[in-house]
Amino acid sequence: MTDDDAPKTAIELAMARFRKQDADAGVTVTPLTDTQRAAMAEVRNFYEAKLAEREVLHQSTMRRMTDPEAAAVADQEYRRDRERLATERDAKLERLRHGA
Repeated sequence: MTDDDAPKTAIELAMARFRKQDADAGVTVTPLTDTQRAAMAEVRNFYEAKLAEREVLHQSTMRRMTDPEAAAVADQEYRRDRERLATERDAKLERLRHGA
C-alpha cells in the first residue's frame, strides 16, 4: 500500500481539495525565506512592545482620571491608537510576505 492508497483523515481530504482549488485558480504558494521570517518576527516584536507600552500608559492615565467624559475620550483615543498600530503591523507583514 503506497501513501496515496492509505486512508486519509477528513482534514487531509479537505487540504487536498483546497490545494486542487488553488491550482485550478492559478494560485501559487511560495514558502517564506528565513530572512522574511526573521523580519516578520522583528516587526511583530516591535509592535507587540508598542502595544504593551500604550496599554501601560493608558492604564496609568485612566487611574488618574476622575471625569467620566475625559476618561471616555482617553479610552477612545487608546482604541484608535491600538487600531492604528495593528493596521501598520499588518501592512508591514503583508509587504514582507510578498517580498516588497
